[in-house]
Amino acid sequence: MTIATESPAQGAGFQTHEVYNQPGDLADYDPFGGDRVLTAAVAAFGAEWASDRLAKAGKLIGSAEVQTLARQANRVTPELVSHDRFGNRVDEIDFHPAWHRLMTLGLETETHSLAWTTRRPGAHVARAALSYLWNQGENGICCPIGMTFASVAALRHAPEIAAYWEPRILRNAYDPRPLPAESKEGLTVGMAMTEKQGGSDLRRTQTIARPTGAAGALEPTHLLTGHKWFFSVPQSDLFLTLAQTDKGVSCFLARGWRRDGSRNQLQIQRLKDKCGNKSNASSEVEFRDLEAVLIGEEGRGIRAIIEMAHLTRLDFAVGSAGLMRQALSQAIHHTTNRTAFQRRLIDLPIMRNVIGDLALESAAMTWMTLRLAATLDREADSEAERLLGRIATPMAKYWACKRAPGFVAEALECHGGNGFIENHLMARLYREAPLNGIWEGTGNVICLDVVRAIQRQPETVDAFLDEVRLAAGEPALDRAVAALEPLLRALPAQEGMARLAVERMATLLQASLMVRHAPAAHAEAFLERRLRDTGLAASQGHYGAGPAMSPASDLIEHAAVS
Repeated sequence: MTIATESPAQGAGFQTHEVYNQPGDLADYDPFGGDRVLTAAVAAFGAEWASDRLAKAGKLIGSAEVQTLARQANRVTPELVSHDRFGNRVDEIDFHPAWHRLMTLGLETETHSLAWTTRRPGAHVARAALSYLWNQGENGICCPIGMTFASVAALRHAPEIAAYWEPRILRNAYDPRPLPAESKEGLTVGMAMTEKQGGSDLRRTQTIARPTGAAGALEPTHLLTGHKWFFSVPQSDLFLTLAQTDKGVSCFLARGWRRDGSRNQLQIQRLKDKCGNKSNASSEVEFRDLEAVLIGEEGRGIRAIIEMAHLTRLDFAVGSAGLMRQALSQAIHHTTNRTAFQRRLIDLPIMRNVIGDLALESAAMTWMTLRLAATLDREADSEAERLLGRIATPMAKYWACKRAPGFVAEALECHGGNGFIENHLMARLYREAPLNGIWEGTGNVICLDVVRAIQRQPETVDAFLDEVRLAAGEPALDRAVAALEPLLRALPAQEGMARLAVERMATLLQASLMVRHAPAAHAEAFLERRLRDTGLAASQGHYGAGPAMSPASDLIEHAAVS
């Protein structure tokens, strides 16, 4: 671990004070091997075989090198190059070299591919752990990497097309050159769905698809004309999008560059100047007879794209959990290495209560998100796991993304004013934290997806309750489950209660997992801290606002990384 405490000494004539009591950077540490909760969850859900791979990735992600690259990529943001110097329209994006280096490292660690290329139990859990780790390194690259991973599920609606592209997509290489996909060493895959008039209402898609008469995996079957309001990673080699045909909204795969080397008929209107996620390019685009090939059944495009969105939603839950873990690590490092009033900050009972509460929250979020990743590994052999994943993945996405902003704000406050300075990692996390709650569906959209799951498959409620009841015998949890069940079964008729129901679901699943897997004292603290005596809603007061937790010191020690 590198802890820089002082600036280089200057001549005596320029010294005004001594710099001390500054914790310095948390760098060259191991966010996998030093994270007891993560390593325990990976083992519990069948991915212990990936420990060496995850440890290698963790040491890379925790390095000073990656921290420097992340700062550079966020300081020098992407720039649209619409035309070359000769006046030709090129629609390319110029990135700082740090972005390309981070993308190279992310793809080389198999964060996009491991779940598909490793045919063994726990493969999705192992890949989720990689995503969890990279969200502690640089969130911006996790968008293109996550979409590339998730694209495989949508492409498999067209087996001939998937057979051609999947081996190329799963190469563990990054190639930023603007070339036809077949000429590149590695590919990234994007997704362009959102339009101005529709937002999350994809049935209002205005983009029109005209058939070309061609068929097959390579020849464009349609020409697309329209616009997309949010298109992240428009430099993708391939991307999935939606357009209207005579039969309704359909899913299409388009190339970024045609086989003759020319840019496909896509014009980038502007890059979005986002509040956070600065290193990653998001854009508005126009399709002008964009060449594309139909994926899946015509008129059933939303069904096909939702296969991809299911995976990206889980990835945003995992990503928020990883972001929270980084904020916790930073808060522990700072409060452990800074003193006030003749004591370390961490030794002040009021601060210890705050950090202990944050550690409790982070642990529960990690257990929940990796448990949902495990449903992807098990769903082919278990209908109960498939049903659990269907109802609880959007639940986890909602809860992790809702809790992250407040969590990061509390961790930032532990640093005082220095945490609010732009060149501090905490400031970047603070701007980043709200975004996952918007991507792939805002909170209301996600809660309505839980309602939809119950409407279409009422047995999803049974699968969820059966999972939570694996920890039956804890009175507070048992009371809460009994209170929740009638609300869930009535939820389709009480849509306005959806947020309350989803929040209760998430808290009870976390409580069940903590009881089954966490140290007993930590589980007891979670039950006491998050469940009221009525057995209903979790207490959502500010972190550290409850009674002093007897295991606070143990929680902090358990969460400290090295």
